[in-house]
Amino acid sequence: MQTLPYGSWPSPVDARRTLSGVTRRDAPRADGADLYWLEARPEDAGSTTLVRRRDGVVEDVSPAGHDVRTRYLEYGGGDYGVRDGTVLWVEGATQRVWRAAPGEEARPLTPGTNGAVRWSCFRVDPRRRVVFCLREDLRDETLEPVVSLVRLDLDGDNADLGSVLVAGKERPVAARADGAGDDLPGPDFVADPVLSPDGTRLAWLTWDHPAMPWHRTTLWLGVLDAAGDLVDERAVGTGEQSLEQPLWLDDETLLVLGDASGWSNLHRLDVSRADAGLEAVTDEPFELGHPRWVPDTRSYDLLAGGRVVSGRSRDGFRDLVVVDLATGEVEEVETSTTYVRDVAVLSATEVAVDAARADATADVLLVHLPTGQVRPSVGTGAPTVPDGFAALPQPVSWHTPDGATAHGFLYLPTHPDVQAPEGDLPPLIVTLHGGPTACATPGLSAGRTFWTSRGFAVLDVNYGGSTGYGRAYRERLDGRWGEVDVQDAASGARHLAESGAVDGSRLLITGGSAGGFTTLAAATFTDTFAAGASHFGISDLATLAQDTHKLESRYIDGLVAPWPEGEATFTARSPIHHVDRLATPLILLQGLEDKVVPPSQAQAMAEVLRRKGLPVALVLFEGEGHGFRWLDNQVGALEAELSFYAQVLGLRLADDIPEVSVENL
Repeated sequence: MQTLPYGSWPSPVDARRTLSGVTRRDAPRADGADLYWLEARPEDAGSTTLVRRRDGVVEDVSPAGHDVRTRYLEYGGGDYGVRDGTVLWVEGATQRVWRAAPGEEARPLTPGTNGAVRWSCFRVDPRRRVVFCLREDLRDETLEPVVSLVRLDLDGDNADLGSVLVAGKERPVAARADGAGDDLPGPDFVADPVLSPDGTRLAWLTWDHPAMPWHRTTLWLGVLDAAGDLVDERAVGTGEQSLEQPLWLDDETLLVLGDASGWSNLHRLDVSRADAGLEAVTDEPFELGHPRWVPDTRSYDLLAGGRVVSGRSRDGFRDLVVVDLATGEVEEVETSTTYVRDVAVLSATEVAVDAARADATADVLLVHLPTGQVRPSVGTGAPTVPDGFAALPQPVSWHTPDGATAHGFLYLPTHPDVQAPEGDLPPLIVTLHGGPTACATPGLSAGRTFWTSRGFAVLDVNYGGSTGYGRAYRERLDGRWGEVDVQDAASGARHLAESGAVDGSRLLITGGSAGGFTTLAAATFTDTFAAGASHFGISDLATLAQDTHKLESRYIDGLVAPWPEGEATFTARSPIHHVDRLATPLILLQGLEDKVVPPSQAQAMAEVLRRKGLPVALVLFEGEGHGFRWLDNQVGALEAELSFYAQVLGLRLADDIPEVSVENL
C-alpha cells in the first residue's frame, strides 16, 4: 500500500484505454423474442451500428459503413424501428431511411435530400404495407423546420417524401422576432405515434412553442381508413400536464404516462368512449417517466397478464418495477442496476433494459422476472475498470441558500493500492449534467473513474430543475436558470468541505452544454471554486436565445425570460457580461461544428480571461458538434482537463500525459 497525496495517485485507468474499451449499447427494442439495439464501438470512430440478438446469436443488421443516426430535431431519437422482421433505420450521412426485410437486401426507402429531411419513430403496418413515422422538413429556409406525421410506402420509392397525416406548423423564421406565428395552424412538434394492434387507430402527441414536452403536451386519437389516412381525430388530456409514451394495451385501451399529480404516473384511456378521460392507474410520489428530450423513449413496456414493467425514479436512483394494471399495485424487481432507462419485453420472464450499474458501465442487459437476475446481452460482462477501482454512488442532500434541499451523488477516491497521508483531504470535482432538464445518473462511469482512481472526489449534482424528484423540483429552475443551479452546485461543494469530506481550498467544477453554462456562471458569480472546465458551455444567454435550433428556440423563455422583452435578465445572468467578477481559472473545450452552442461563445470567453490575466486554456476540436464523438478528441479533452487542474492546483501527476497550454499561469 503506497501513501501518496490525493490527486497524485497513479492509476491504470488511463484515458485512451478506458474510453477505447467502452462499447455503448442503447435503445433496446423487442420484435417477438428478437432483441435489437444500437451499438457505438470505439473502433468505428463515432458511428453507430444496428444489432440484433436472435436465438443467442448476435449479428449486425445495418450494412458496413452505415452510421445509424437520425438528426431529427438535432438530438435524434427514434433512429430505427422494427416489426415482424422488417427493419427501418436512418443512415446518418444522408439522413435517408433504409429498409431491410427477411430474405431481401437492404435498400433505401426514401430519396436523397442532402440531409434536408430527417426522420424518426418508425411504426410498421404490415397489413397496409406502410410505415407511419415523423418527418422534419428543412427544405424551405424561410421556415422553421416543419415537423409532421407522415406515411411511407414500404414497397415504393416515396418520391413525395410521404403522405402527410398531421401537418406541422409552417412558422416563418422571422415570426418570433415579429411576435407572430403562434396562431398558425398545426402543431410545432409531433412525437411518439403508436398504431393500435388491429391497425384501425393511431395515437400521437403534440406540443407547441414556448412549451417543452415536459411542460405540457396534447394526446391525440385518430381513426384510420383502409389506405391509412386519418378520417377522424380528437384531442384528449389537454391542459398543463405533460403526457409521455402512449402505448396500446389492446384495441380499445390506451396507456400513457402523465404528471397531473406532480409525479409521472401511469394512466389508461378507454378509446371506445368519446367522453372518456384519463384514469390514473398509479398515484404515487415517484416518476415512471422522464422528460422526453428525444422521441421514442421507452420508459415502460407491456407484460403478459395485464401488467407493465417500467423504470421508476426515486431519490435519484431509477429501479425496475412491475405494475398490476387492475389494482395499481407496484412491485419492485430487485436487480443490481442503479438507473434503468429504456425497457423492452422479450417474454413473460425476460426483459431487456438499458441500465447503469454500480460496478460496470451502462449497457443493454437482460433481466429475469421475477428474480431480478441480470446478465449481459453480449459477452461475459467483464468489468470495464480494474477490480477495486469502482467508486460507489453515495446519495447526499444539503440545504440551499433559498431554503430548498438539493441532491446529488458523492463518489470518493477509490484505489486498492494507494492511500492518502493522514489528515490529507481530496480535491473535489463538482460535475453538472446538461439539459438542464436532465439528471445525474448514479453508477459506474469510465470518465468518473478516471478521476476517483487518481484521488479526486466527485460530486454529481442534481440541482433544482433536474428530473427524477417530481415536477415541483424540476420547476424550481423556472425563470431562475443561472441562479438555482449555481447556488445548488456551490452550496453542495461547501457542504462537503464543511463536513470535512473534501478540501475546501481545492474545489473544482465541470460541465457540458447547460452544465457548461452553470460552470461558467459559478466561476463568475461565486468565489467557491479554484478552477473550472466548460465543455461546449454557454457564456452569453442572449446569443443562445437568438441562435439555436428549433427544439430549444423558446426553451429559454421559461428558464430565464421571454426574449427580447427580458434582455436585462439575460444580461444579468450571462457570465460574459460580468467579467469584472470573474476570478476563476478556466479551461474551455469546444467543437467547431457545434450548432447548439456556437464556438464563438467559447472564443469570446477565452479572450476575456486573457485580457484579465487569468489562467485560461482554449481547446478547439475540428469536426465535432455538441458533444465529442471521436475517440481522439474524447481522450484529448479528458487529458487536457486533468493537465489544467494539475497546473492550476500544483499537483504532481503520476501520469505521463500531454501538457495543455495554459495562458497567464
